[in-house]
Amino acid sequence: MPTLKAASLQIGKWTFEWGKRTYIMGILNVTPDSFSGDGLLKGSEDFVAKALEQARRFVAAGADILDIGGESTRPGSQPISAAEELSHVLPVLQAVVNELDVPISIDTYKAAVAEAALQAGASIVNDVWGFHADPQIAAVAARYQAAVILMHNRSSWAHAEIKEKLGGRYVGIPYDDLIPDIQRELLESVAIAHAAGIPDERIILDPGIGFGKSTEQNLELVDRLNEIRALGYPILYGPSRKSFIGYTLDLPPDQRLEGTAAAVAVGIVRGADIVRVHDVEAMARVARMTDAIVRRSA
Repeated sequence: MPTLKAASLQIGKWTFEWGKRTYIMGILNVTPDSFSGDGLLKGSEDFVAKALEQARRFVAAGADILDIGGESTRPGSQPISAAEELSHVLPVLQAVVNELDVPISIDTYKAAVAEAALQAGASIVNDVWGFHADPQIAAVAARYQAAVILMHNRSSWAHAEIKEKLGGRYVGIPYDDLIPDIQRELLESVAIAHAAGIPDERIILDPGIGFGKSTEQNLELVDRLNEIRALGYPILYGPSRKSFIGYTLDLPPDQRLEGTAAAVAVGIVRGADIVRVHDVEAMARVARMTDAIVRRSA
């Protein structure tokens, strides 16, 4: 497995030792329209209590990080204001911080949301646009000494296709050469982080499974994930319930557990350090079993 620029990441009292085991990030979608059908605002006024109960279950099942997001990123979704996003995520974040002893990631590309979340107790900024959407977010992350997750993203309304059963996917996204293009664009995000004063040891890369990539491109990216890790940064990997699984198996989001398990196992073999998942209990078991096979000498 490629050598990383930093062997570990310290977040407060928590230490993440890359290569020792796979870490689990549990997804808390505080949205009405999550692609996966797990949005905690849907049909419920008491979304904070629902989110907190889900967070408790995730931590008990083995989640090492909780990722809280308030805006859907499914293909064809509409953006929302920072104020609306904050109304979704802040009450949940505050409730989780007050009760659970676990690092919190804020899933946002807006500087104002990131800053409010970091003030409220988050310690990781997970930007699905890799610091390209809001020019201020890198400076915010640097100021709070947050860890950052920089994702590759070529999502485009013009290339979104929606099917009733399977949901949204991207088609016809142009790449000159898939993996080199993703590598180059991720390093552009790293350069933005460096310019803001964020050191290598606080940078995690996400190749952006499902974001501006066709089904075949996603399958190739999973198989070649080791080439992304060869850039020298730990990898966050998020295949959970994604459309490439649904379109491969012809299954809706709520029937993609086995496909997700296969994708998680292969991703770990190819070098994933953190897996971002909806089904924490099942995927924590998949990760532990895969680690037992491939990390015996770690």
